[in-house]
Amino acid sequence: MQVDVEQLKKFENGLDPAHPEKSKVPARVLGYGEISTIFEIQAETTKNLACKRMPIFKTKDEVIEYEALYKDYNEVLEKDIGIKIPEWGFAWFVSDAGNIIAFDIQHKLTPESIGNRAIQILSPEGVHTLILLVLRDLLKVWKYNLANPDCAIGIDGQISNWSIVDFNAARLQLSAATKLLYFDTSTPLMKKDGVERLDPELFLRSAPSFLVWLIRWLFLKGVMTRYYDARLVATDLIANFYKEQRPELVPGLVQAANEFFAAEGASLGIKPLTEKEIKAYYKEDALIWVLFLAFRRFDRWLHKNILRKPYIYILPGYIKR
Repeated sequence: MQVDVEQLKKFENGLDPAHPEKSKVPARVLGYGEISTIFEIQAETTKNLACKRMPIFKTKDEVIEYEALYKDYNEVLEKDIGIKIPEWGFAWFVSDAGNIIAFDIQHKLTPESIGNRAIQILSPEGVHTLILLVLRDLLKVWKYNLANPDCAIGIDGQISNWSIVDFNAARLQLSAATKLLYFDTSTPLMKKDGVERLDPELFLRSAPSFLVWLIRWLFLKGVMTRYYDARLVATDLIANFYKEQRPELVPGLVQAANEFFAAEGASLGIKPLTEKEIKAYYKEDALIWVLFLAFRRFDRWLHKNILRKPYIYILPGYIKR
């Protein structure tokens, strides 16, 4: 994808991280990640694009290495594994403030086609079909990893990371032939000779400095490795329905996943999931992210009121969990 780097620079140089809606270049927030924000920048060359801002790099070598990994990850997912992804691009530059800013860029998707929005309007049978479609795409990744353990791929299978191709909110019928797009490729977890290629320290940059040591010690390894574990990815996929306020669907989804792993996914040898463990998993995961966001807000306050330094990260508002 061709990328207008000058427009991205103009946007960044006029960005107010604390109030992005008041930035000099008009932009609309499409979504928030744990360390990134996705914008649609209202300019001729960037409208209808989802621009994920990643201000986590300290050196040019870091961003160049990440760009190569991002490219490899997208290509392996699409060409080697057979996961459909949106057309994508990448750009980076040094802002007027001296910060290295990178953008992962994709074509903007229809909001209603994205999984966490679609499950609010689909029937329970439609959600069941959607979960099976997701599991079938994930199975492609897991089979690839079994065949290629030294260059395995990690993937975050959450429902909010998938888009239904040609989704029509007025015609809510999914089938086994329905196609999905996977679009959360900005955390390119990928091994080479059995060693993780993505530097985990990059994703500690947005953490409050007083917590980095604790996160590194307690959580980092678990967060990085769980996306290679088929059972944990499936657990996270179903647990996400608590966050999306559809807890009544969880029992049926647990049954559907267990039936899938007993049939199509039997080669993985996955132990059956239980509703109890998925609920416990979600409670622990939600608590971690609630605390993490609270500490980041405190860190932003410290930067502004005590340290008198700019805070370059953008934080989401209230998240209902």
